[in-house]
Amino acid sequence: ETTNETVEETEAQEEETEAAAEVKKPSKSKGKGKISRKDKKDEKIEELNDRLMRNMAEFDNFRKRSEKEKGAMYEVGAKSVLEKILPVLDNLERGFDTLGEEEKESPFAKGVEQIYKQFVTTLEEIGVKPIEAVGQEFNPDFHNAVMHDESEDFGENTVSQEFQKGYMYKDSVVRHSMVKVSN
Repeated sequence: ETTNETVEETEAQEEETEAAAEVKKPSKSKGKGKISRKDKKDEKIEELNDRLMRNMAEFDNFRKRSEKEKGAMYEVGAKSVLEKILPVLDNLERGFDTLGEEEKESPFAKGVEQIYKQFVTTLEEIGVKPIEAVGQEFNPDFHNAVMHDESEDFGENTVSQEFQKGYMYKDSVVRHSMVKVSN
């Protein structure tokens, strides 16, 4: 009987140990559940952080693109205004060309000449420069050939005469020079 009792006690202890182990297993699995929840949180944090970084980069690109577009719009507007002002400059130059030597010495002509010089200086200050033409090699990026002639005074494909001055604003052509090219 003692052996039976001992065996029964041993079996009872084993059952208690197994029951205790089973009780501990779910608690361990709850612990693992917490770890997996933490992993899900970490994944969510990483995902949100990635989205944030992408949005910040996208916003930075948008800002840079907007600044570049504003600059381009400013240049387009400036070129548009310059295209309307350049004929006034042309007319002032034509007016001086028609004056005789006596008329150029009159106070009125001198006053208009001062206005012309101030106008040219102001244009240069904002970045407008005339395109060099006569004696230069013909370049379709800067010159608009309206006539050709045979001339021994100038080399082949060289601008021999300028009919209308061309101008550049910063690095872009506002108006091409109208020229005669010798062949």
